[in-house]
Amino acid sequence: MDVKNLTKLDWDNLRYFLALATSGTLLGAARSLGVEHATVGRRVSLLEDQLRMKLIDRRGRRIQLTAEGERIAAMARRMGDEALAIEQARLSGERLAGTVRISAPPALSTFLLAEPIVRLRRLHPDIDIVLAGEKQYASLNRREADIAVRLARPEQGELTITRLGGVTFNFYAAPSYLAETTKEAWSFISYGGDMENSPQYQRLIEVAAGRRIGIKASTLEFQLAAARAGGGIAILPDFIVGDEAGLVRATDEEEPVTRDIWLVVHSDIRDVPIIRAVIDVIKG
Repeated sequence: MDVKNLTKLDWDNLRYFLALATSGTLLGAARSLGVEHATVGRRVSLLEDQLRMKLIDRRGRRIQLTAEGERIAAMARRMGDEALAIEQARLSGERLAGTVRISAPPALSTFLLAEPIVRLRRLHPDIDIVLAGEKQYASLNRREADIAVRLARPEQGELTITRLGGVTFNFYAAPSYLAETTKEAWSFISYGGDMENSPQYQRLIEVAAGRRIGIKASTLEFQLAAARAGGGIAILPDFIVGDEAGLVRATDEEEPVTRDIWLVVHSDIRDVPIIRAVIDVIKG
């Protein structure tokens, strides 16, 4: 590796590459980092350009590291371990302790928050997390939660609001369902009545165009399972589908529905050390 290239290296790109090397897929890396999978691909390409090395083989669905990629990934892991050890040493004389309550929709909490929260617990073992995976938003003003992750930007309250990224929705189905069912006979899987004002539900109604909505469910996890079982066409966030879900895209959306993800905290407590620690790890 050229020393001149090393001095110009964007170390954040290395973090994206390590996440990709660990998960083996762009979507898996994106979930762990809380970003879009395209961002991971772009960051890794930038790292390859900076190092003047080919780090990954992009020909298959699952990422394969080149020999140089394996070497750089091993070095990055050692750097990560050393950074964690330094952070733990710093905290040994200044330990953060307490309970932080987080409110988030079930799918977001399951697929996007698990790894950041585990990472937080490694850094701050005396911080306890209470996670409420709920569709109805807890009130930060009434202190029902300390931090909230939401798909709708709050318009009222003394709140500090940060955009974490975006969620893209596409139409998915089991390959067997698409092979056996004509488009005219497609049946759809949708949310229950409490989500009828959401952009993704409105898009589903538009695409269904009068065809039957045969299954309604309040959770994305059930909709995913129903689509996988051949129950019809579901509009799902890409992060929940992943590479191993056994689903394929049923339509080619030129402009798929995209929702912003917002991190919300009451402004009065945003600088409390344990709150700040949780915010920082979720933001990545």
